[in-house]
Amino acid sequence: MSIDSIKAALPDYAKDLKLNLSSLANDIVLTPQQLGGTFIACAIAARNPAVTHALTAEYGPRLAPAALEAARAAAAIMGMNNVYYRFVHLVGGDYAKLPARLRMNVISNPGVDKVDFELWAMAVSAINGCGLCMESHERQLRAAGLTTEHVQTAVRIAATVNAIAVTLEGVELPA
Repeated sequence: MSIDSIKAALPDYAKDLKLNLSSLANDIVLTPQQLGGTFIACAIAARNPAVTHALTAEYGPRLAPAALEAARAAAAIMGMNNVYYRFVHLVGGDYAKLPARLRMNVISNPGVDKVDFELWAMAVSAINGCGLCMESHERQLRAAGLTTEHVQTAVRIAATVNAIAVTLEGVELPA
């Protein structure tokens, strides 16, 4: 499966998603590693096996093994952190004062440029809806020199990949 197979599987009413996927797949704002890792991390976060398989098949071979593992790690660690920190943010109270006591070592040593990992973590956080994490990662990205266009491109990928995953889930349901 590939990007073309994803586009072929999308129904006519999702034409905008096909067009967005095509334009984002050819994006030149992000580096090739940032682009591929963002697509893979977001596919995993979107929780659709067909989309994950297709985008990993498309971008996995373009990434160094360490970058592929880091993209997967970003989806994994943010799957945990987004739940925890969304709770802390929404509930408030004394929870923010308590140590999380959750292992997050991969964030400090992801095996790739820290800015790339932060970008992937931010995009996954957008899919998972954790405002606290999005704000934190966006600040880190801006401090590292990425522009608003870099951040927006990653979030556009997250939004499109998530929408494709949702759409394909609906297509696979019986009529």
